[in-house]
Amino acid sequence: MKTVFLDRDGVINQDSSGYIKSWDEFFFIPGSLEAIKCLTDYGFAVIIITNQSIINRKWISLEVLLDMHRKLNSRVEASGGKIADIFFCPHTPDEGCLCRKPRPGLIHQACEKYPVDIGASIMIGDSGKDILCGKNAGCGKTVLVLTGNGFSAQNELANDHVYPDAVVPDLLEAVRWIIS
Repeated sequence: MKTVFLDRDGVINQDSSGYIKSWDEFFFIPGSLEAIKCLTDYGFAVIIITNQSIINRKWISLEVLLDMHRKLNSRVEASGGKIADIFFCPHTPDEGCLCRKPRPGLIHQACEKYPVDIGASIMIGDSGKDILCGKNAGCGKTVLVLTGNGFSAQNELANDHVYPDAVVPDLLEAVRWIIS
């Protein structure tokens, strides 16, 4: 199964230092819906991999998060795209779980549920954690988008001598890079 793993906040929708706590705070980054449609049209399974510590911080309920994801799916489908699944980590950084990026647990969960060819898969994110998660999981390629936290992530990764396979302005350019 040709698979592209996407981070959510800062890749598909605008990120916020105050977290995305409701659908009213969820704003699609220009071109992201078109990008997911393009991936769908080219036969890729799109799986979202996202840290959502907002759950265990008790800032929103699980029901609110799931409702946001239902609305996200609905908008993607209305645009002609498809999200195969969404995997999220509800834990805070200090809980030491195995699913919080940069650990590869969420991608491993996806690989247990779907026939993902991990070596041919691609992880797209806007943070160092996303890129490290993809590398730690064995994804064939990683792509850093400069939306969200991309600029600071690029410097952080370079300081650690970690380099994504591509650095692009946004998700739509990432998809253009993938299909070219």
